[in-house]
Amino acid sequence: MTEKAFQDYYPDHMAHCYGCGSLNELGHQIKSHWDGEESVAYFQPKLHHTSLPGYVYGGLLASLIDCHGTGTAAAAGYRAENRAMDTEPPLRYLTASLHVDYLKPTPLGPKLEIRGRVKEVKGRKVVIEEWIVVNGVITVRGELVAVQVPDALVLELLNDEG
Repeated sequence: MTEKAFQDYYPDHMAHCYGCGSLNELGHQIKSHWDGEESVAYFQPKLHHTSLPGYVYGGLLASLIDCHGTGTAAAAGYRAENRAMDTEPPLRYLTASLHVDYLKPTPLGPKLEIRGRVKEVKGRKVVIEEWIVVNGVITVRGELVAVQVPDALVLELLNDEG
């Protein structure tokens, strides 16, 4: 994919997240994009992401649902306002609620496909349904409620940088 990922539009003062922050060199650094009406990201688990031998740790799977969901929420917020993701003011979302169902053990080795679909955009809240697919099989389903970062927190982060 050649277009910028949702997370590439995060301003520096909001790009430190372990799951999706481009400035966190030890994090997952997932990159989410639109694929029609769904969002998609890919992640290659490493051996240290093991729960039981041969399977991916559930906490990693939850964090992928979490960060792909907040990225999708930001992109959905821009779509709802009918504006490009590089326009001001920047929209950034945080998790208010995260629900994850582990349907099947997720094998370690294959690349994970994380998909999302916007269920609702209402004011500063966005609800995203998500799933993780491995070799064509859905192993995890989740739902994330994301809320737009309050302006006061944005100002606090900006002041901490200066």
